[in-house]
Amino acid sequence: MARVLFTCRGGHLALPDKGSVLVGRENGGNLLVNPPREVWERAELTPAELTQWSFLVAAAGQAMLKALPQLESGCLNYWEAGNWALNFEAEPRGPKTAPVHRRVHMHLLGRSRNATDASVRWGEAPKFPDFADRKTWAAQHERLTAEECRKIVSELEQILRSRYGFAAEDISLWEPCNGCGYPMVIAASQLQGRCLECGDQSFGVCYLE
Repeated sequence: MARVLFTCRGGHLALPDKGSVLVGRENGGNLLVNPPREVWERAELTPAELTQWSFLVAAAGQAMLKALPQLESGCLNYWEAGNWALNFEAEPRGPKTAPVHRRVHMHLLGRSRNATDASVRWGEAPKFPDFADRKTWAAQHERLTAEECRKIVSELEQILRSRYGFAAEDISLWEPCNGCGYPMVIAASQLQGRCLECGDQSFGVCYLE
């Protein structure tokens, strides 16, 4: 499941599971931005929710560009999809409709000018596999490191405050896990400084692509 790194009134910033990263860290990295509540289509969000989520998406993208050296002179692709969740073979197996099975989430895909992965070559649109091949394809992609995520979250909080007018009460407190070092929302941790993943419990919010 995706690991939640940061939460605010606009939603949640999350790190994809090791087996579902769309762009490896050395080629730009991949984070998820989930809205403040589950919806199948962004029009289901209230105007206020959509506005605050959009602020979070933009700020998270800017934070990645500022924090990651591999994105110097690079850019971000903002990818809202949800196609794999609708595949016949996806659980629960069988035909699906979007209102029942799709969940809105935004992939932030870092695009490095020096990318070596053929699926994200600079100057080309990203190329993703069919549903049946997604796990084998994604297994070769490394997640962003704990240090990289801490830098991104620090930048993100500053941007939300300075550019988008978020107040202290709009942003959940966070700190690095004393086990893995990844950022975690303090209110979500009941494990004395350890994130839920290190505590071997269910964690995070996961929306299937």
